[in-house]
Amino acid sequence: MSLRINTNTAAIAVQNAMHRSQKTTDRAMKNLATGSRLAESSADVAGAAIADQMGSEIRSLQTAKMNSEQAQSFAAIAEGSLNEQSNILMRLRELAIQSASDNYSSKERTMMQREASELTAEFDRIAKTTRYGSTNLLDGSNSKFDFQVGTKGGLESRISYNSEANTTASNLNVDDISVSDKSDSVDALGTIDSAMDQIAQSRARFGAMQSRLDSAQNNLGVQIENLSSARSRIADADLPKEVSDVRRGQVLQSYQTSMLQEANNQAGMALKLIA
Repeated sequence: MSLRINTNTAAIAVQNAMHRSQKTTDRAMKNLATGSRLAESSADVAGAAIADQMGSEIRSLQTAKMNSEQAQSFAAIAEGSLNEQSNILMRLRELAIQSASDNYSSKERTMMQREASELTAEFDRIAKTTRYGSTNLLDGSNSKFDFQVGTKGGLESRISYNSEANTTASNLNVDDISVSDKSDSVDALGTIDSAMDQIAQSRARFGAMQSRLDSAQNNLGVQIENLSSARSRIADADLPKEVSDVRRGQVLQSYQTSMLQEANNQAGMALKLIA
């Protein structure tokens, strides 16, 4: 057997083995602590790059989904106000039908007109004050809206909505509705019916947009789910494997420590030769 004093090659070999085992164990412990297989990107450089790209896309999709949800709220606010305007028109129509009948005197028609005037004022107020944030929705001041529901810059990532909603009393010709006499009441019926038709068309357009946005949300949700699953396979730590690696490294290090002690003891054998 060859004995060397200046260079203990056996001890160096054991130290190198211990260093590799320690590095593997430390990496497994870090993976367990973070829940990520890529706690150290050097473990899988290509996988880390792919996981980062997927993570960026997932966050972008989540933002796009949030946009579509807010756009639905935008449409829901408008549709809710249109519903109330429709209710007001129904009441105005009832008043006009009542006043068109000679069952009522001029005095009673005056009281009906007072209610009709108040309802018309509220109808107009709703149109002028319905807004999402600072954007008016029903006064005709804003006609085109773009909703970003995708992650790219092209038209395929946007839903555009051309709003023709202008439900102010003057635009629908109900600002001067009169039920103060029989003749005016009969004329008012045609005006109210026309206004109700325009309200219904606006509600239908907002409803159609809500339906489309609902489909966009569903699609985005599926994309987020599938992409998150794909990223998980690349980036998430396999906990049973990492626990096993840590335990294996601890046992191996204990064994290697004993081997290092034996390697260091070999140099002491040279003293017996000298003695």
